[in-house]
Amino acid sequence: MEIRNAVSPTEVKNYATSKLREEFLIDKLFEPGEIKMVYSHYDRIITGGAVPIDAISLTAGEELRAEYFLERREMGIINIGGKGTIIADGKEYELNNKDGMYIGMGTKEIVLTSDDSNNPAKFYLNSAPAHKTYPTVLIKPEGLAEENTVIIKDSNKVELGSLENSNHRTICKYILPGQVESCQLVMGMTKLETGSVWNTMPCHTHERRMEVYLYFEMPEDAIVMHLMGQPKETKHIVVRNEEAVISPSWSIHSGCGSKAYTFIWGMVGENQDFDDMDHVSMKDI
Repeated sequence: MEIRNAVSPTEVKNYATSKLREEFLIDKLFEPGEIKMVYSHYDRIITGGAVPIDAISLTAGEELRAEYFLERREMGIINIGGKGTIIADGKEYELNNKDGMYIGMGTKEIVLTSDDSNNPAKFYLNSAPAHKTYPTVLIKPEGLAEENTVIIKDSNKVELGSLENSNHRTICKYILPGQVESCQLVMGMTKLETGSVWNTMPCHTHERRMEVYLYFEMPEDAIVMHLMGQPKETKHIVVRNEEAVISPSWSIHSGCGSKAYTFIWGMVGENQDFDDMDHVSMKDI
């Protein structure tokens, strides 16, 4: 597990491109047969990617100083690859593409598998410290509710923006109060429609939460210019398919792509209110 320290906005003002990427970009997340994890000291979030060819067990490692990974943590997972299965303390959960899962604190054994090694699952995970155990559930964008399964409510599928403003998009909220309970983790997915390239613009910050974006469903030759920094001290990071960016609470987090794309957002902090944002006017950037 790679460890990354938190840095202040004062330091970041002086970062060159290479240093900015070193601190905030997470690349090579989805390597066949491996789990890659980055531990950030921004609210102690862990961001990871796993591509099981054979079964992979998620273990704590030395970095967590824990008996098992979720001894004092919770975790959200969204599958962006082929069909796979997650076994949590002996119970199997099948995840199709874009299915998600919340796994509560205290779950000791987590095994990740793919149904087809030629089209493996790509499990993207966010994990945060936890103080209470909430139920482990499978999360589906649509379908019929079954045991230990939550279907995302229509009220948590929000269409925003317009093609005229190049930001027509649909936000699908997976983990948040009232649908899937957690200690602090909030997680979801935003898909841009063809012809739209801007996300989260006009932009905002939220001092009570940090955030990580994973960009995917991008052609090999496409890029997103991810904007970060304080509103009057913006910087950018070039992001390619299946790469993630860590966004501190003091930073904006917005992007403009060369083509439409999809991204997963995960937030960790003291406030789970999705609408608690400090909006930034376009004239103030």
